[in-house]
Amino acid sequence: MSNKSGNAFGFTVQARDSGARAGLLTTGRGTMPTPAFMPVATQASVKALTPQEARAAGTHILLVNAYHLALRPGVDVVREMGGLHRFMGWDGPVLTDSGGFQVYSLGALRSVTEEGAHFTSHLDGARLLLTPEGAVAQQEALGADIIMCLDECIPHGPDEDASRAAMERTHRWAVRCRDARRQVDQALFGIVQGGMFPKLREESARAIVAMGFDGYAVGGLSVGEPKALFYELARFTAPLLPEDQPRYLMGVGSPEDLVEAVAAGYDLFDCALPTRVARNGGVYTASGRVDITSAAFRGSSGPLEEGCDCLACAQFTAAYVHHLFRARELLAYRLTTLHNLRFYHRLMEQLRQAIQKGELQAYRQAFHARYVPAKEEARLEQRKRWGQRRPGLAGPRAPSAEDA
Repeated sequence: MSNKSGNAFGFTVQARDSGARAGLLTTGRGTMPTPAFMPVATQASVKALTPQEARAAGTHILLVNAYHLALRPGVDVVREMGGLHRFMGWDGPVLTDSGGFQVYSLGALRSVTEEGAHFTSHLDGARLLLTPEGAVAQQEALGADIIMCLDECIPHGPDEDASRAAMERTHRWAVRCRDARRQVDQALFGIVQGGMFPKLREESARAIVAMGFDGYAVGGLSVGEPKALFYELARFTAPLLPEDQPRYLMGVGSPEDLVEAVAAGYDLFDCALPTRVARNGGVYTASGRVDITSAAFRGSSGPLEEGCDCLACAQFTAAYVHHLFRARELLAYRLTTLHNLRFYHRLMEQLRQAIQKGELQAYRQAFHARYVPAKEEARLEQRKRWGQRRPGLAGPRAPSAEDA
């Protein structure tokens, strides 16, 4: 078990299958199995669900965004309410994103200098400065179990010089985050960057690991690059990180991405995809994602997915959920979100079992044989459309700036 800070945090690998690991991650709020998927609770809420419903779906840990909570209701309010866990009614572990993802996702509303990230608030237009020191202080005040360094995440496209500049700034910010740390009961993760360049990824991993964090994240992937390149870089980077510490692949992802990332040796994942597509009528099944708003489901008397043990599948028909979307009833979003989160957590459970049995490659092959992913062109176009939506203009079934 690794512990760099003298706190309750630790990680133990229980089983290996090639590069994949099944482990146990310990925080002050208990021990959880890995690999694990973290639903995104941007505003201290998994959209459409109560914490109890998220737990019942199989959730062990949530990701909350410190940048958004600093804007609203404010870090001081959360602290005065007893801290993040009491404020949101969740007694499990919480990982907070520092705001580094917003450096990428809110590109039109921010600029980056050596001092930090300068944002224009999407709420009221106020000018904000997020420094590495401020990012750590905010996350410590919120009381998260795992906190992240502030990094500069860039999209797919910049050349090697621009990628190096962002990577080196990420390294300098990581040192400042480490030195600003005051709370020893929270784990601090460093973040590897380097764009789409393997030699930069290797250089970044060496530099971040040498700084001595409690765990290591890989950022700047799944940001618009072709899937084949994403897989190549993810596989390349994982072995560069310590064997006895958790590896977190940030912002991933779709079911097929999770299977490949677990096989590559990562332990933690987060993504808004399962909850976001749920609100747009997307339902995950063993054979791929389907659109429950399609007329094909108008008279479907079976569940959303045969064999699923979620509340939505146990109590309601696909025809009923189809009707809810057509009628724009809010229950539609809750039921599809419940189902999609259960699908993701069940996938993690199956991957863990396959690793423990030494059968991961067989599971991986069987998964890809039956699961049809979204087409590459459609996936990239959808990401582009979501990224172009302006804050405040999204409807109830569309992502907003607060999904970022």
